[in-house]
Amino acid sequence: MPQRRLPKVHDLAPLMQFKKPSLDFKANRLAKAQTVYDLRRIARRRTPKAAFDYTEGAAEAEISLGRARQAFEDIQFNPSILRNVAEVSTGWDVLGAPVALPFGIAPTGFTRMMQTEGEIAGAHAAAAHGIPFSLSTMGTTGIEDVKAANPDGRNWFQLYMWKDRDRSMALVDRAAKAGFDTLLVTVDVPVAGARLRDKRNGFSIPPQLTLATVANAIPRPWWWYDFLTTEPLSFASLDRWSGTVGELLDTMFDPTVDFDDLRWIRDQWPGKVVVKGIQSLDDAKKVAEVGVDGIILSNHGGRQLDRAPIPFHLLPEIVREVGSEYEVHLDTGIMSGADIVAAIALGARFTLLGRAYLYGLMAGGEDGVNRMIEIVGEQVARTMRLLGVNALEELGPQHVTQLVRLAPRIHTSLSPTP
Repeated sequence: MPQRRLPKVHDLAPLMQFKKPSLDFKANRLAKAQTVYDLRRIARRRTPKAAFDYTEGAAEAEISLGRARQAFEDIQFNPSILRNVAEVSTGWDVLGAPVALPFGIAPTGFTRMMQTEGEIAGAHAAAAHGIPFSLSTMGTTGIEDVKAANPDGRNWFQLYMWKDRDRSMALVDRAAKAGFDTLLVTVDVPVAGARLRDKRNGFSIPPQLTLATVANAIPRPWWWYDFLTTEPLSFASLDRWSGTVGELLDTMFDPTVDFDDLRWIRDQWPGKVVVKGIQSLDDAKKVAEVGVDGIILSNHGGRQLDRAPIPFHLLPEIVREVGSEYEVHLDTGIMSGADIVAAIALGARFTLLGRAYLYGLMAGGEDGVNRMIEIVGEQVARTMRLLGVNALEELGPQHVTQLVRLAPRIHTSLSPTP
């Protein structure tokens, strides 16, 4: 039996180092966040339901989004051991210019509705971390204001082709004159998807006050204080709107846009052109013929066609078939640095984060976006070290196995007759 004795003060002192208290409540809550999902939980507590659901939700039954996230979980990493990974490089060139990390901030609409610092917070954070910031046609900060917030960094402009072509191209001209280096042409929006959460919440611009929204706002007074005491909500692309989000989108999206329009846009833009919303190998090949600089495999975060193809599943084949003709980027379902490393290993040159960015924004404004980038960047570097690689260029298909959960069913009635 061990001999017992009373503990001495000098023995206890090293074991009782109390953390210095801080009254910076925002810094305290952000410091506790270790994953994007932690930021999401903070965001949900601090944001009214209608605004949070606009970020969180997807189309119809939200199957596309669930499958996209599941695809990243259904992988196996294959590490190499006994490699010197004291130093790792998480950057390389994307569309002809360097990035410090293999991800950027995706274009998001109605951003200041989520948190009043909006796109300015995202642009500042992107500049601080050496990654691109993308401004949406449906963004809530002007093109020139985003450039002023990120004067020396990389700014990308995302374009929805409107029925009013002159108005669309006026935006393109403004972005070019402001020095945006890349145009993201989104092609998966002939009409707005059925975003049922927004319809059930009565989500509109400006917000509709009902008994339910008031009751939901009571425990979140800081959100309403920020919303009501800052500049009124405005848009990068239109002066004002009174109606639901879906009605706004349906007045803007043009179901007649085709490949000739894409060629025309390509000729109008002086910088890099990337097509966002590719969901098949056939379309990836057709876009290559137009002569763009890159594509983004995306199903719009699951917010357009429910049960759409899973971008991460499409990635290896499309890279193999057309990766030599342009850069292949990826979005939808990415929630960690490990997801990004898996995408790079299977051939993606770059990735975009939308919901993860907004979770950080809602959790703590610009500081929250910085925290999101820090978390995901640390995850990228750690995953690379654990795989035994020093640079993104060393990642390859040998590092990732995509496990099969969903596979196409072969109908015997369609099999050839022997």
